Amino acid sequence: MSTKLNWEGIYPAVLTPFTKEGEIDFEMFAKNTEAQIKAGVHGIILAGTLGEASVLETEEKFELLKYAKKITAGRIPVILNLAENTTKSAISYAKKAKELGADGLMLLPPMRYKADNYEVTEYFKSVASATDLPILIYNNPVDYGIYVTLEMFEELVACPTIQAVKESTRDLANVTRMINRFDNRIKILGGVDTICLETLMLGADGLVAGLVDAFPNETMAMYNHVKSGNYDKAVAIYRWFMPLLELDIHPKLIQYIKLAAAAEGISNPYVRAPRLELQGEEAGRINKIITDGIINRPVLD
Repeated sequence: MSTKLNWEGIYPAVLTPFTKEGEIDFEMFAKNTEAQIKAGVHGIILAGTLGEASVLETEEKFELLKYAKKITAGRIPVILNLAENTTKSAISYAKKAKELGADGLMLLPPMRYKADNYEVTEYFKSVASATDLPILIYNNPVDYGIYVTLEMFEELVACPTIQAVKESTRDLANVTRMINRFDNRIKILGGVDTICLETLMLGADGLVAGLVDAFPNETMAMYNHVKSGNYDKAVAIYRWFMPLLELDIHPKLIQYIKLAAAAEGISNPYVRAPRLELQGEEAGRINKIITDGIINRPVLD
């Protein structure tokens, strides 16, 4: 069963919990997913950066998709991240995702090869024309080295399946540029936790969030206050949240956010090599940020 996507609201880029032996911990994945649904999220995105896509086998991603569809049972949309090296592989992946029940795709530019604007646009268009699944373009030049420009989006809007952007340029003005150029044709989901409130208040339709993996209730409360116009309450939560949100903009964001979610009882701290668990001063410092956040968490209304 496919669940309709409107690309509005909070979409956790969910973690992939592992056992100590390095296998996917499906039971913990279900526990975290239930916590997200209970808090009111609007969908989940599997096998993204936070989902450790780079260390998952393709078949493991599909197993996660099948399991997520089973446990969500149509309550929220399930979106699968697509990060491939070749156009042929990307098209095959998109077709398999559809077959297994994905409700949408998050689509990165081609991996490894730093394609130019024409090549990236053709890659996106080729995948978009090969599937009827709705697509979220991931625009993250900071981490992936490719900037999807407004001129490139001018071409992409001809593809009906390309419906939204994960806006991770870290340039807040780009939210306004996108709205001015495309109005509501391309939905905007903020993709950087440390500017998530500003992004929403500038008119973004929602967020692809990271720390929501550990703190779904606080994330949803902040979002709902913005939607209701209770900006003072949203800002108060955001100020409490900021030291935790800053864990999202570090190369070790996966280790950091897994630690936070583990402290909340909804993940494990384990990662797959070459990532390693934190040690020494770093472990103490990050755990203190998490502990302080939990101790001082706001009372939600």
